[in-house]
Amino acid sequence: MIGFWIAAALLTAGAGALILFRASRGSSVAAQPDPAVAVYRRALTELDDLVDYDLVPAQERRAVRAEAARRLLEASNPSAPPTQARSGPLAPLAAAGLVALAAMGLYLKIGDAGARDQPFAARLAAWRRNPERYGPQQLAAALHAITVERPGDIEPLRRLAALDLAMGDADGAVHSLRKAVAVAPERADLVAALGEVLVLKAQGAVNADARAIFERAARLDPSSPTARYYLGRAQIDGGDRAGGLAAWRRLLADLPPNDPRRTQLAAEIASAEHPDQVAPAVMESPSPSPEVSGAIAAMVEGLAARLRAHPDDPDGWVRLVRAYTVLGKTRERDVALGEARSRYANRPDVLNALDAAMKAAPLPAAATAR
Repeated sequence: MIGFWIAAALLTAGAGALILFRASRGSSVAAQPDPAVAVYRRALTELDDLVDYDLVPAQERRAVRAEAARRLLEASNPSAPPTQARSGPLAPLAAAGLVALAAMGLYLKIGDAGARDQPFAARLAAWRRNPERYGPQQLAAALHAITVERPGDIEPLRRLAALDLAMGDADGAVHSLRKAVAVAPERADLVAALGEVLVLKAQGAVNADARAIFERAARLDPSSPTARYYLGRAQIDGGDRAGGLAAWRRLLADLPPNDPRRTQLAAEIASAEHPDQVAPAVMESPSPSPEVSGAIAAMVEGLAARLRAHPDDPDGWVRLVRAYTVLGKTRERDVALGEARSRYANRPDVLNALDAAMKAAPLPAAATAR
């Protein structure tokens, strides 16, 4: 500890000496006359010699002399006087001292000279050993490391995509799912999940890229509910209402009676049959498939378990309240909200963040029904 303070004092003294040295050099330079004056005076005295040696034509002698005299006048009478130091020589030293004192105060508040090194590899190992103790960013880093170690395993990529989606990083989810599809191109569920995330990223629009993905999934598995639903939506959005409705009716007939997606699909069929009437049950955005929404729910439950073990995490409580709101789990949301508000009653910033989390847009009901 003593060695650290000695080194800090030496660095501060060196910085102050450097500031004083540069300040004194600046003052001495500012006090010196402009060297351009002597140059222009010498030019005037040597002009006649240049004419004698035919270096300057005689007919240009008057113009050259006038230009040299004009520049001599400008150099002798500058429009602004040289900058002079307004403060004494102790001012820079006082400024350096204030900076040192401020740095020392900040260090005494948050610093720890005896803290051990925290190499990334060691932290990464801890995140992998005890994932329930850490937040989504640490879990994402751990999963990314696993994907690098096991490039042929799609499960870490699927989990990483679900985690990215739960954190609102649709681009990261698309990237992970594309890598998973490249590893297992025959998996129709992965292909359909990729297309679904593309639709969620496009705010519900089935664009050309997503439609091509769903067509690929349908070729791999003609019974895929996700692919069939979005291909029917693409037909309706593209103007083929009859074809899209027929595809949706066949899908509705094939869904099991207890499938929670039946209610929403039936409502959407009714709305598409009568576009001038808006059915209350129809959602503005498509519902994620059970695979995607189930992965999101699993991540949320993992966050809740981590907060039960380590509750001192205001950002974690805000994320949990927002996640429960998005999933439509009002009972769990209210319990988490009550505990967070009680724990952080004296933190207006946390309370405001919790209120904002309560206003998050929920997923469609079919996605949250379990």
